[in-house]
Parts: sequence; structure tokens; C-alpha cells
Amino acid sequence: MPLSLSDPSLLQPNAFIGGKFSPALSGETFPVTNPATQELVSDVANCGADETKAAIKAAHEALGQWRRKPAKDRSALLLAWRDIIVENIDDLALLLCTEQGKSLAEAKGEILYGASYIQWFAEEAKRVYGEVLPSLGDDARLFTIKQPVGVVGCITPWNFPNAMLARKIAPALAAGCTVVCKPANETPLSALAIAELARRVGIPAGVINVLCGKTAEIGHEITSSEIVRKLTFTGSTAVGKLLTQQCVPTLKRTSMELGGNAPFIVFESADLDAAVKGLIANKFRNAGQTCVCTNRVIVQRSVADAFASKLSDATKALKVGDGTHPDTVIGPLINKRAVEDIQGLIEDARAKGARIIESGDDHSFGENFMTPKVICDATRDMRVFSEEIFGPIAPIFSFDTEEEAIELANDTPFGLAAYFFSQDMSQIWRVGEALEAGMVGVNDAILSSETIPFGGVKESGQGREGSRYGLDEYLEIKHLKMGGLSL
Repeated sequence: MPLSLSDPSLLQPNAFIGGKFSPALSGETFPVTNPATQELVSDVANCGADETKAAIKAAHEALGQWRRKPAKDRSALLLAWRDIIVENIDDLALLLCTEQGKSLAEAKGEILYGASYIQWFAEEAKRVYGEVLPSLGDDARLFTIKQPVGVVGCITPWNFPNAMLARKIAPALAAGCTVVCKPANETPLSALAIAELARRVGIPAGVINVLCGKTAEIGHEITSSEIVRKLTFTGSTAVGKLLTQQCVPTLKRTSMELGGNAPFIVFESADLDAAVKGLIANKFRNAGQTCVCTNRVIVQRSVADAFASKLSDATKALKVGDGTHPDTVIGPLINKRAVEDIQGLIEDARAKGARIIESGDDHSFGENFMTPKVICDATRDMRVFSEEIFGPIAPIFSFDTEEEAIELANDTPFGLAAYFFSQDMSQIWRVGEALEAGMVGVNDAILSSETIPFGGVKESGQGREGSRYGLDEYLEIKHLKMGGLSL
């Protein structure tokens, strides 16, 4: 069925380069399909190296004027962009739901989440301060100023196609940078739609450029370009490492928001009902396809059976279906390969002694759907302990002591997010400080907000998005010495 938008012009199939939508130079396209129905949503311009060079050139040509624009003027344009995005939330959410699969309610939440970053950094644009440093003598004065890093390459994943891009574009533009964006080929339409809205509010041509297609070619042009001075990437750790290596010859600055393996610890003092509610909201958001959702549920043995029973009952109440249906909570996984990956994790756990609690027939809605599952009696030798899980399964591991829980939680090369529930205040401080993660939720499993520094430690990346620290990722500090003074 055709996509029915109130504003059909938000469905843009072509690349956005230099303020214009244009097809690929070769005329090639690639299909974008609905993961729920597997129907074609649109054919999209299949861009490669030549289009990327054109986008980098456009961003470079726009940089001088944009960086000189007063901060309050950049701020006003960003706020106008934020407002028009919110005004079009119904169309943007339907577009996102159709190409990505998440429920309409979640899609609207993502639109507002992305818009919150645009508003935040629009406000922060006017707060880029320098310093006066102590002088070494009476003949000079020392200063620092902050300036935009330059042209920025942005590469984003398919699981949050609106918010992940807004979270990168907003601080870059606020700092005075211009951007070349490569969203995931699975979900390019959300990115192209917000580029159209940026054009409408008057963000100058070349400041934002968006293109998709031949991933390796586009990535190579961005990482090898001497014009592009920074790369910001959200995605897998393996790809993040590769991109970082490719940025070394030009010594680009990089920000990497990479994979996770988040622990969710439940101590015996915890409010089990609150912990179950928090886990449901965290684990099964976007059908479990988020980098900060729980991977390993680590429960104190004295309450493990009670917790598993409550969790199983709660998962059975989650409605699986097409995201456009109003009562859907869990939509499809992004594609068949994602389903096969999760099935492999389940079968590995089953073969090694785990007990699987099902909550329905996986494929009753289509081959990309999977009902939520609780994996009881999970052990360290199972793949669900060490591998990032991008699907609606919750493995439960047991522990006896606080020290054991911390050791289990930290036994991973990743360190993006961690969560734990406890009513023991001393324990809260001990565990909160001991967990090796960039973000820790205590008696709360929803971390993301434009006000917090989002990012991880270890192999979950480097750099922070959001908060007052997020703008610094796009700024260089310059020292100015004013000498020859007679004071």
C-alpha cells in the first residue's frame, strides 16, 4: 500500500546535496522496504564516491559563511527547524514507523527526542565562551577562543533514524560546522525528510547534506578527505574501529558511540515490581534493538525465581504486531537476518541448559516478527552473556554476593550503560561507582535525555553526545597571545 502522508513532499527519494534534492549521477536506486509487510516503501538514490565528493565540496563552500553567522542567528534557525519538525510529527512518525518498524507511539517519542537535542543545542550555541588566562608579564595578555572544527561527517544507524542524526547535526550546526550525513540504507527516508524541513526554514544550502547508497564508497570518501575534519559515528564496535583506523592518515577528530552489553542487576533489597517495570520499558523498547537496552539480567539468587515469574507474566502482556496498529508495543525486527541472529542466540542457550519461556508464536505476523522471551538459568558460557543482543529476549543470570554481581556486570569489553535496583543506600553508592559504564541508572532504567552526556567507556566508544559537553566535540580551542603591550 502507498504511504499516505498529509504532506507527500516529505517522502524524498533523492540525495540532498548543496540545498537540492538530486538523483544519483548513475541513475541507480536501491529499495527501502517496510520490515513489517516487506512491501516497497520507496526506491532511493544509490549514491557513491562522486556524490560524496560533491556533498563534501558543498559543505566546505558553505562553511565560511555559516561559521561567521552570529550564534544567535544560528540558534534561531535551529529553533525554527525544531518547531517545523514537531509540527510535522504525525507524518515523520508514520514515515519512521514504515521504514523502521517501531510502533507509532515509539516513533513519535523518537521525533520529540531528536527535537529536544535541536532545541538544547540551539540554546547552547549562544554559550560558547573563551577565557582570559593569567599573564606571565606586563607586556602581554593571554586568551582562548573556541572555533568550529570544520566540515563534519555523520554516519548513523537504522534503529533511531531521526534522533541519532538530529543528535549529531544539532551540535555541529550550533558550533558553526557544516555536515555531510550518511544514514543507514535501511532507513534513509527519515533523514531525507528532516533535511527537507531544514531547507524550508532557511538553513543555507550546503550546511546540511544527506546521501545514502554505496556504504563503503561513501565512508571512504568521508574518512579519507582532508576537508572533513571530524567524523561522528553511531553503530557497531567493529565498524567504529575500522572507521577510526581510516581516519588516522588525516588525524581526524572522532566521536564513537558504539556497541553495548548492558547489565541490569536486581539485588534482594530491590522493589521487584519496580524492577520488572523498568526492565520491560528498557529491554523491549524498539523490539530490543537499542544500544543501551539490557543484555544481561543479573538477579540475586534469593529473589531470582520470583523475579523471573513476574517478568514472564509482564512479557506475555506485550502486544506484538505492525507498528501502525494503535495497540502494538513490539514491532518487527529490522530484517530476516536480525531474526536469524536472535534465533541463533536462543538455540545456543537452549543447547547449554537454559529454560526458554515463550510468550507466543514468533511468525504469526510475518517472518520478521519475534515475540518476547525470557531465558532462565543462563550461564556465562552462553553467547547471550558476551554478545550484544539486538532483539526481544531477556536472559537471567543468578548471583549470590554484591562482589559477584559487580564482577559479572563488568566482565565485558563494553561499557555503555548499566542499571541496577536496590534500596540499600550504601550499596547504591558502592555499586554505582564500581560499574564500568559511561552511564548508570539506579532504580531507573531510562537514561537518555538531551541534558545528559550520552556515551560509553572501554570498547563502547569515546566522546559524549548531549549536555553541555556535547558542543565541545565540535569545537577547537585556540590560544591568542596579545603581545607588545605597555601596561
